[in-house]
Amino acid sequence: MVDPILYEIETLGDKLSQARASITKRFIGQTRVVDLVLATLLCGGHGLLIGLPGLGKTRLVETLSIVMGLDGKRVQFTPDLMPADILGSEVLETGADGSRAFKFIQGPIFTQLLMADEINRASPRTQSALLQAMQEKSVTVAGQDHALAAPFHVLATQNPIEQEGTYPLPEAQLDRFLVQIDVPYPDRDTERDILLATTGSTDEVAHAVFTDHELIEAQMLLRRMPVGDGVTDAVLDLVRACRPEDPTASQAVREHVGWGPGPRAAQALMLTVRARALIDGRLVPNVEDVADMAEPVLIHRMALTFAARARGESLARVIAETVERTTKVRSAA
Repeated sequence: MVDPILYEIETLGDKLSQARASITKRFIGQTRVVDLVLATLLCGGHGLLIGLPGLGKTRLVETLSIVMGLDGKRVQFTPDLMPADILGSEVLETGADGSRAFKFIQGPIFTQLLMADEINRASPRTQSALLQAMQEKSVTVAGQDHALAAPFHVLATQNPIEQEGTYPLPEAQLDRFLVQIDVPYPDRDTERDILLATTGSTDEVAHAVFTDHELIEAQMLLRRMPVGDGVTDAVLDLVRACRPEDPTASQAVREHVGWGPGPRAAQALMLTVRARALIDGRLVPNVEDVADMAEPVLIHRMALTFAARARGESLARVIAETVERTTKVRSAA
């Protein structure tokens, strides 16, 4: 007799394959990016998309909202954007009988998938209002709590080269994002496909594969997915080895890393390795999943020392070396 949870995992894996195929019809070629945003939604988290303008980030989020059956909205962040512009505000209304009462008008955050475009262009006050809502899944206005939609996800974007007039997100707020997703330039063949697909008289149309209720069920199933002791230990080994004060840290980490990831990073890594296994159609995650998800989960939760930055060191290289070192130790054991 087939274990019910294994049947559910297999069924979900088939639906995720359909969702991935539908998304990549409109967001062509960037399968790594697609897999990471799908993993973000499966884990119930939020993603930070880093990429230059014109690489299709808005198109990706719009397509994702259709395929996953979510109500989606987009907010362009600017320096003059106020918290009320996102959260909503109270207005005084006069009734037909002359009575007056305050009415809460919901802001664009009351959606299921919010695209926060160029989040680092908004003031710290507005950033913190959004990030608080991301964490607490509710909004407080005039002393009244207003619950956000379920599911609720934020995909925020940042331009990596345009820093003039921006307000970089503090480390504590970056930690609220489950993963950092780097959106690179497409290769030549992919760019050719993009040109042919998007400059003609017709465009690919995305179709819904999930409903919002099915996504919530998938998120619950992911947390029930079995994880072996070897994978759990690999997650702990990796996260702890990225902390410069930990005895297991390498010389490179001790010399180049100012501060490392906290327990929230281990939680994120444990969830995302399950999501990667689901997306690949596997019933359980393995150590290779830990290695693959290490950089997107850890890179925004660590910082180089000033001296390391001056020498041209990169966090990606430090993480890759730590992954190789801890994976070899785990494989040998």
